[in-house]
Amino acid sequence: MAGLLAKERIIAGPGFNRWLVPPAALAIHLSIGMAYGLSVFWLPLSRAIGITQPAPGDWKVSTVAWTFTFGIVFLGLSAAVFGRWLERVGPRKAGVAAAFCWGGGFMISALGVYVHNIALLWLGIGIIGGCGLGLGYISPVSTLIKWFPDKRGMATGMAIMGFGGGAMIGSPLANILINHYATPMSVGVWETFVTMGAIYFVTMLCGAFGYRLPAPEWKPASWTPPVTQSALITTRHVHVSQAWRTPQFWFLWVVLCMNVSAGIGVINMASPMIQEVFGGKLIGVAGALKDLLADQRVQVATIGAGFAALLSLFNIAGRFFWASLSDYIGRKPTYFIFFAFGTVLYATAPFAGKIGNVALFAGIFCVILTMYGGGFATIPAYLADLFGTQHVGAIHGRLLTAWSVAGVLGPVLVNYLREYQLGHGVPAASAYNTTMYILAGLLVIGFFANLAVKPVADGRYMSDAQLADERRLAHEAGGAR
Repeated sequence: MAGLLAKERIIAGPGFNRWLVPPAALAIHLSIGMAYGLSVFWLPLSRAIGITQPAPGDWKVSTVAWTFTFGIVFLGLSAAVFGRWLERVGPRKAGVAAAFCWGGGFMISALGVYVHNIALLWLGIGIIGGCGLGLGYISPVSTLIKWFPDKRGMATGMAIMGFGGGAMIGSPLANILINHYATPMSVGVWETFVTMGAIYFVTMLCGAFGYRLPAPEWKPASWTPPVTQSALITTRHVHVSQAWRTPQFWFLWVVLCMNVSAGIGVINMASPMIQEVFGGKLIGVAGALKDLLADQRVQVATIGAGFAALLSLFNIAGRFFWASLSDYIGRKPTYFIFFAFGTVLYATAPFAGKIGNVALFAGIFCVILTMYGGGFATIPAYLADLFGTQHVGAIHGRLLTAWSVAGVLGPVLVNYLREYQLGHGVPAASAYNTTMYILAGLLVIGFFANLAVKPVADGRYMSDAQLADERRLAHEAGGAR
């Protein structure tokens, strides 16, 4: 097994088709992308004892939802801690480790549900699964950038779009399995965890064993690096130990954190937000949400769920579209679009709600979600442009701590500001207005952080001798076996 996972083992031979690598990355990202769909389990888990309705001893939704928060926090932390290790041992070993953590995390959480122990639920999918999220998320990044030096943005967009799409597959599957396993004695969640854990484990192993690395100094046929390059695109390499000490790293950290904080707050509250803002208008009747009849609320809730699914679709599309576009217009201009246009859209959303224009309101957030997803997909290429490709996976891993912070900051801003507004008598339809203006403010901060990004100082780059030594240590000189 050690030989199968060795980095030297996956050096591709002459004539290898580089387009076989993105599907391997997609297999892993579609699996770990179920992190965005975990909310499908919260309501059934809140009545795990009562079965049909919550009973004494049942968990609250807010309690089980901490599983997602732990997952995102440990995604960033594990990516930062293990990014350097990944560069040393290669994407296959990291992908296998991710499969054990993510698939095994579901199994541990299944045990937690079975014995009704919240700590095991959090430990499984939240902490151990979160480590799998981090390893799985960064495992293809440097690999794809090395295979596609001519299309860095498109390559990472292809892989990372899978993370945005995982919930579109996993959520319906989870719902089907829960209904299949449900009995008068069980809500069907622990059985679903076992089944999905096994599916994800096998799928991620297939993806990990599909990874290949290009030989040293490999280049695509008939492609030569452009003679004249932007000052923000280097042909040299910065060591990971130096990269995080540069101002460029921290400016990009703020860029990612602000973009993600704004978007993830919307994702977290998409369904209740559109229901509370428009109420009966969504089904052509007058009245706020609280004034509707029970069957009308069901109809409105269905539309809210559809809105959340629509945002997920645009999240996926944005990851590929914006990352690919950045190959042509540059990473820095792409983020300028995100922040400038996004600020206008967030500031306009309250007006769309005030005039009762559902289509305009939904359209605004669909566009916002494309830029949220695009921000994730474009950042690895931005890092490769500034710091080179030798340690981009490890550098990307450390940068993802911004996601950990944003995973707490965004939802807290939206949720608690909403509660504050409602507690002070603001109608539910207007409770999100202040939040939208604050999220717009976050994007303004991101705009200026992106503006401050300059080329890396010459003294930060590795010398030719240092680069050769790094490649020797990373076993990149190994031949195919």
